[in-house]
Amino acid sequence: MTQTTDAMAAEEPTEPSRPDQGGPDQDGPDQDGPDQGGPDQDGQEQGGPDKGGADRGRARRRGRVHRAWFVAAVTFVTIIGAAAFRSVPGLLIDPLHAEFGWSRGTIGAAVSVNLALYGLTAPFAAALMDRFGIRRVVAVALTVIAFGSGLTYWMESAWQLMLCWGLLVGLGSGSMALAFAATVTNRWFTTRRGLVSGILTAASASGQLIFLPLLSWIVETYDWRPAAVTVALAALAVVPFVWLLLHDHPADLGQKPYGAREFVPKPAPVRGAARRTLGVLFSAARTGPFWLLAGTFAICGASTNGLVQTHFVPAAHDHGMPITAAASLLAVIGVFDVVGTIASGWFTDRFEPRRLLAVYYALRGVSLLFLPLLLAPNVHPPMIFFIVFYGLDWVATVPPTLALCRERYGDDSAIVFGWVLASHQVGAALVAFLGGVARDTFGTYDVVWYASGALCAAAALMALVIRRHQPSDLPVVPL
Repeated sequence: MTQTTDAMAAEEPTEPSRPDQGGPDQDGPDQDGPDQGGPDQDGQEQGGPDKGGADRGRARRRGRVHRAWFVAAVTFVTIIGAAAFRSVPGLLIDPLHAEFGWSRGTIGAAVSVNLALYGLTAPFAAALMDRFGIRRVVAVALTVIAFGSGLTYWMESAWQLMLCWGLLVGLGSGSMALAFAATVTNRWFTTRRGLVSGILTAASASGQLIFLPLLSWIVETYDWRPAAVTVALAALAVVPFVWLLLHDHPADLGQKPYGAREFVPKPAPVRGAARRTLGVLFSAARTGPFWLLAGTFAICGASTNGLVQTHFVPAAHDHGMPITAAASLLAVIGVFDVVGTIASGWFTDRFEPRRLLAVYYALRGVSLLFLPLLLAPNVHPPMIFFIVFYGLDWVATVPPTLALCRERYGDDSAIVFGWVLASHQVGAALVAFLGGVARDTFGTYDVVWYASGALCAAAALMALVIRRHQPSDLPVVPL
């Protein structure tokens, strides 16, 4: 652990020493803030070079972990806490069907509203973070999630499920979506962005790993209502950490972003969040790569959140597998999702993102084609192999997709990624609903697995079509 901490601190670039030329500073005023009466960031006194001061300054920097890593850690824990609600829909389909007699299509429609709002809220939330700050937006979002989940305890009608779980939890979760991780990464890191985005993306899977076995046990042992209350309490528990520890910008602490060579002032709040969000959308929509990224990410959402996360547990239960066993398998996907997403972030820093996307989607499509043959009452080695493989590929697509958005759309990349994420959730919403309808119509999920496998093959081809970045591709975005 000490070696890892030292590595994080040592990798922050430092500025080379510049001897004083004896005249006015040619670079303008010091960008690192006011002089505190000791050596400056270059390890020099203002009167001339001081080699000893430089050595002492470098030693202090090596012994100190950059604050950006603490912000990333708080963000990670926040996403874990919010991930509780992502674990519930697949566990509630059968209990709600048994208690209220609602069709799987009706329950799937509420899940679809949730997933669609999760995506459609994300770009507006990214703009709101620019206007009001990350801390305020995330704290309010967690509170809304807790409120919506807690109200389901008294639910008796399908429209109440649509209101609480679909509308309220959807809006709150959308503000906590991957656009939140993108905003933190863009503000606090200049280098290691691929790795950090992979780690923060993996937080959702970590939350799934923590909450799925617990919530499935609660549902089977007690009822679905205590599970809903657990989700509400988990979201509320994270609010104090966010309010006290999640800083909006490095400049708030007088620091540079991790890896930056110059101090970056905190930008002024951007007013007109809705206007800016729509302006970025209209500008990005005039470029071909936006539609390719949106299309591939829609298929990503369809084959993960919409299909496996929502329908794997009831599909396995159709074949005689206990709910707790199926939920545990879904949790194991979360374990390997952490490994796969962090590894994908590392690969994204070193390899061409579009080729990584093509490989990820192709392998995912092949695995889905085999899944109907693997479902059985008991867990056997081929099913375990599928779970491990699918877990590694689950959201490995996020770091390269985010890297392509950042490469092409610059400062607006978090909002553009929010819109790309919206397509991800629209795809997830469609399959969450259509999967339930297919099960009601055909009595099996097989057709949904095969169709999703074919879609993933199409996504692999679309990823390869994305052109390399050209500076002329960048549109001028009106504010």
